[in-house]
Amino acid sequence: MLDEAALDRFVREARAAGKRIVFTNGVFDILHPGHVRYLQAARAYGDVLVVGLNSDASVRRNKGAGRPINPASERAEVLEALACVDAVAIFDEDTPAEIVARAQPDILVKGADWPSDQIVGRDTVEASGGRVVLVPVEQGYSTTSIIEKIKTS
Repeated sequence: MLDEAALDRFVREARAAGKRIVFTNGVFDILHPGHVRYLQAARAYGDVLVVGLNSDASVRRNKGAGRPINPASERAEVLEALACVDAVAIFDEDTPAEIVARAQPDILVKGADWPSDQIVGRDTVEASGGRVVLVPVEQGYSTTSIIEKIKTS
């Protein structure tokens, strides 16, 4: 898990090595096949994948008092164990705008369920010559549906 200084160093070293940096973000609370497939697809667009992970406070503000189920440190540990993920950095803001500006990725990946005009960081990435890629979302997988299934079992 990278703090701000380590993220800066990671990005600087990757860029110096000529690597294409891909960035995506999310909560990744209860990891499921949809998450894994999404992250693998994102990684395929470049040489390194940086995942911005919402902090616990950010998740509560965005999803409500009952979330996250798993704390950020554990969510980060699980993500870091995936071969397709090269770095994880936790952000506390409601949106990933600041961490996208810090990482300055070549490719910003979001799920295709996001309207193009609502993708946070699009302007930053495109202003520096990068691009935004929308990846199809795997149907039938969601943390919310897993939580509901557990509650009704």
